[in-house]
Amino acid sequence: MTAIPFDDWLCLALRLGLMPAAFWRLSLKEWRALTAIGGAAVLDRTALEALRARFPD
Repeated sequence: MTAIPFDDWLCLALRLGLMPAAFWRLSLKEWRALTAIGGAAVLDRTALEALRARFPD
């Protein structure tokens, strides 16, 4: 079984502007959408803040 690189993922989340608490609340599907390369666009900080303002929960 391969270990999940949570430390690396958390560092990436911080670079994307996510606080640790927000990172730990993400589902795996949400994490994959945020970090997708190719098929789906990666959210930049402006787009993420717009989504957070629109969906504050």
